[in-house]
Amino acid sequence: MHLIIAEKHIAAKRIASILAPTKPKQVRVSGMDTYEFKADDRTVVMGLSGHIVQLDFPKAYNNWQKVESKELIDAEVITTPTHVKIVSALKKLGKEATHVTIATDYDREGELIGVEALEIIQKVNPDVKFDRVFYSAITKKEIDDAFANPASIDFNLADAGHSRQVIDLVWGASLTRYLSISAGRLGKLFLSVGRVQSPTLALIVDKEKERQAFVPRPYWEIFATLKDGSGELFTVQHKTLKFWDKAEAERVMDLIGDNATVSSVVRSTKKDKPPTPFNTTEFIGAASSIGYTAANAMRIAETLYTSGFISYPRTDNTVYPASIDLRAQIEIFKKGTFKEYAEKLLAKDELVPTRGKKETTDHPPIYPASLAKKSELNDQEWKLYEMIVRRFFATFAEEAEWETLKVKFDIESEEFKANGARLLHAGWRWYYPYNAPQDRLLPALEEGEVLDIKGKEMTSKETQPPGRYGQGRLIKLMEELGLGTKATRHDIISKLYSRAYVHGNPLQPTKTSFAVVEALEEYAPTITRHDMTSKLEEDMDRIAEGKVNEEDVLSDSRKMLADVFAELEVNKDKISESLRAGLREDKVIGVCKECGSKLIVRRSKRGSRFIGCDGYPDCNFSLPLPKSGQVIVTDKTCEEHGINHIKIINAGKRPWDLGCPQCNFIEWKKTQEEEKKKLPEVPRPESIMDVPGIGKVTAEKLKEAGISTINELGEVNAIELSKSTKIPVGKILKWQECVA
Repeated sequence: MHLIIAEKHIAAKRIASILAPTKPKQVRVSGMDTYEFKADDRTVVMGLSGHIVQLDFPKAYNNWQKVESKELIDAEVITTPTHVKIVSALKKLGKEATHVTIATDYDREGELIGVEALEIIQKVNPDVKFDRVFYSAITKKEIDDAFANPASIDFNLADAGHSRQVIDLVWGASLTRYLSISAGRLGKLFLSVGRVQSPTLALIVDKEKERQAFVPRPYWEIFATLKDGSGELFTVQHKTLKFWDKAEAERVMDLIGDNATVSSVVRSTKKDKPPTPFNTTEFIGAASSIGYTAANAMRIAETLYTSGFISYPRTDNTVYPASIDLRAQIEIFKKGTFKEYAEKLLAKDELVPTRGKKETTDHPPIYPASLAKKSELNDQEWKLYEMIVRRFFATFAEEAEWETLKVKFDIESEEFKANGARLLHAGWRWYYPYNAPQDRLLPALEEGEVLDIKGKEMTSKETQPPGRYGQGRLIKLMEELGLGTKATRHDIISKLYSRAYVHGNPLQPTKTSFAVVEALEEYAPTITRHDMTSKLEEDMDRIAEGKVNEEDVLSDSRKMLADVFAELEVNKDKISESLRAGLREDKVIGVCKECGSKLIVRRSKRGSRFIGCDGYPDCNFSLPLPKSGQVIVTDKTCEEHGINHIKIINAGKRPWDLGCPQCNFIEWKKTQEEEKKKLPEVPRPESIMDVPGIGKVTAEKLKEAGISTINELGEVNAIELSKSTKIPVGKILKWQECVA
């Protein structure tokens, strides 16, 4: 029996449908779907679910309090199965197999996933023959070619992937445990630290510090509105784009009279070169510019790839290989949505694509592998698929050509100017219209022409701080600095969001981020420097190339980590103090208007959260908070209440922009009152025992807390009563509604 192993179920299904002479039979094995058919031999195709085993430490190391963080550096690393049914199916089919073909994705992760599956099979069938097939798109031609030319497994590449897993586990687990214990942040609120994650976070925090240190400088701009002979109005600006001296700007404003003379007209043309093919970084940047997060763009691209619509989306390559018949690839689109574009390209005698700076041999740039109908994809998938198709077409198109116009004007011996641009020939921009500059049209003007001045304006502005990193820009910077790989960078950014280290896009760091990065930069700077992790990335590349042994790289990485812990141990108390002080600041949301103390996110004895005043017990001001999710304090402040807006982050859900907690609470109370008005009127309870939900035991608890009457229950502070009685705040608020 010939067993073919694909990386995912959908890929297995497509590969089986391509290879089978007739429709393959779906067979359940150990609860997993497989696809069976007969060619020369009985053939079974099954899909994995990515990694089916994971690396971990033995259970003895799980107790954070008993096992010191640095003990994890040299701890044994074990492999445990994560998909029991898949492992069982592999063993069952592996026993019968005479030939195994690994058909997982061709990169470090894919090679490792394939080797993991092979090792499981070899435990039950040590002598089984095995080979490997490589493809970059799940299309008939690519799959047929791949299986006609099987190759060997690249065990060096798999070792490089394995080394990354070990290094990331050891660094991440040991440092996360150390910092979380130092900060007193255990459980779900642990402080995540990572070999790639922490230098990336440092980039974001350092950029925010630049913004905070920025001192805006005022400047002024001067504009005049002119009218040409046909009555058309247009605006010109003084040649001094920014006046730093207000008095000088006012002097120029006073000079502007009734007429302007055209002193110079310069017409020229400008060429606009077509873009290069998409690699992963360029694709994520383009997707980001049309509203996709990096993680979402890659998730959708993966779906398009496994469905056979695009080539493999994880690639550094920006040069189409000679093995692709590019004309044939464009001919696919001679019918359907892109017919007009394809026909125009095919009319060319020669198709010469652009070439980017990076050329690799593992995968081609991202290109459309087959024709998709709009009805086959959802809106998000179609939008990205269309962008990939259009980018592919644009790489074969001509340059765009612009006519530019630079006009100077004389107004009382002061020079003003206006620039115009008009697209003469769309070229590649006809195929790929994203983020195109707009025409800036000026009227037909001749040198010496005198125009009426219909208005003038002096605007006051300030210089702006450097912008934050958008996801596309950050991924490009990570690539430049050697942080992560094309397959992992978007996941690193997703982790920063899920750990509540950043929010928004562009990425804005939370105060927790500042606390972590500042403590590390001062007391263990190696962790936040990109050169440390880029060195390890280079070592892993050398493993893949067969130049170094995996064990040597793992040994070096452990020595490097031991040096980091030496730095940490010297400054143990200072790190703890720095982290705890910084994290306290992360809970401050503003100043109490009743007493002037800080308003802080607090927890009651029962674990519920609320915003309380630091002036307690003298000041009882408080506001409720949602039961679950991490609270992110933003830098936006409510003008009415002077409180910072907050966001609530729950894993797997969109962030909830709650806004000002006090405005939110007022709105909630208003809604409750409106809902209450809609209900039939219920008579007000006459005694505590008449309130729904209050029985003898609860009434006794309330009495012990000094609440014996309906009026006392209605007037008490719900949060304070909850603290003394351990009755949930929500219950008390409902009772207070009943007696209001």
